[in-house]
Amino acid sequence: MYKRQVLHFPRFGKEGTHFHTYGELTPYFQGLQKGRLMATRCVNPECPVAKGHGELWLPPRADCPDCHRPMQWERIPKPSGYIYTFTKVERGGTGLEIRTPYYQVDVKIPGVATIVKSWLLDREPIRIGDPVRAVFRKGPDATHTCLDLCFELEAGAPSRDGGRGS
Repeated sequence: MYKRQVLHFPRFGKEGTHFHTYGELTPYFQGLQKGRLMATRCVNPECPVAKGHGELWLPPRADCPDCHRPMQWERIPKPSGYIYTFTKVERGGTGLEIRTPYYQVDVKIPGVATIVKSWLLDREPIRIGDPVRAVFRKGPDATHTCLDLCFELEAGAPSRDGGRGS
């Protein structure tokens, strides 16, 4: 079992103080703080789709979308994959703690059924298929949000299109 977290965000002054709870997704955010990527899987043998052997979901789901039973938490041992698609962001929204321009990336991680949306540390030109690995903002750099997960290019690794990664 895990202890649920309640966060206090005083960063916008007294008017902007914000309290937030992660609820059933607490293990995901606790994992980010420890440099671990946590996902969920349906293990309900009566599930009409997973039949007890569901695929990993990331972002995680507290409950299975097919049988509506609680999912099981698992650590992704090697959180790396490839850029499935990307967008170059020239202007970020208010309160976004990412220096622009940056790449918003969708990453396909082998063994995970879903596509992970995140951002890329690297600022040089990228291509679909470039290999990436997860990086975690921890300690004083942590925002305690989904922005604490980002990716970086895996230098020298082959891309999915047969070229070399940056």
